[in-house]
Amino acid sequence: MTDDVRFEVEGDIAIITLNRPQKLNAVTPEMADAIVAAVTECNDSDTIRCVIVTGAGERAFCAGSDIKELDTYQTPWEFRNRPDYCDAIRALLKPSIAAVNGYAFGGGLETAMSCDIRIASDNAQFAAPEIKLGWIGGGGMAVHLAHAVGPSNAALMIMTGDPIPATRAHDWGLVSEVVAQAELLERAKTIARTIASRAPIAAETAKINLKAAFSMPVEKAIEYERDLQTICFATADAIEGRAAFKEKRPPVFRRR
Repeated sequence: MTDDVRFEVEGDIAIITLNRPQKLNAVTPEMADAIVAAVTECNDSDTIRCVIVTGAGERAFCAGSDIKELDTYQTPWEFRNRPDYCDAIRALLKPSIAAVNGYAFGGGLETAMSCDIRIASDNAQFAAPEIKLGWIGGGGMAVHLAHAVGPSNAALMIMTGDPIPATRAHDWGLVSEVVAQAELLERAKTIARTIASRAPIAAETAKINLKAAFSMPVEKAIEYERDLQTICFATADAIEGRAAFKEKRPPVFRRR
């Protein structure tokens, strides 16, 4: 794994840090491979319960792909089928939190939106600037923005390429909280620890259910939710949760 991506595990929480602050944490192909590897490790782990994605330094969460690297692809088809870090983040089975410190531009914004929960530092900015360079986003920019901020605000961001500050991102529903930069990572860890204390199969199933809520007709989504509820209800963790409730003690969940 490249030094430009740090992967750390603190108990039941994993932290993926884009560690190229001198380049605003712009992602290279080697970094994309490292993110894929980190996600695979998280998915394969029986003890990691929540994942935080953040950027090193005070200026940027992630400025997207390193533009200088984009010309290294031999054909448009090779570019189209490159290992994509946003795809990797979306492939996380565990709940994920984006701790957005500074710029989240282009693929950086897509990375943040690929996480389940987003919190931002007060100096964060969000933008879809690809149109200023002659292309559009390709990591879920339009669909994620449209769902997060509505079609008009999504169009405003995508068609102008201009950034919005953290306060507007919060007003529009793009992020859940805005905190002081010095408090950002600890706040993300607090949320992650809370999620990690819950039944892990239920948390992972809730993630699946939320994705379905955006892609299925309402009645089908409710049917699917009921099926997922039934699966959860039959787990050993659900049995433990009911027993703990009756016995007035904290539950001990084992992802079983």
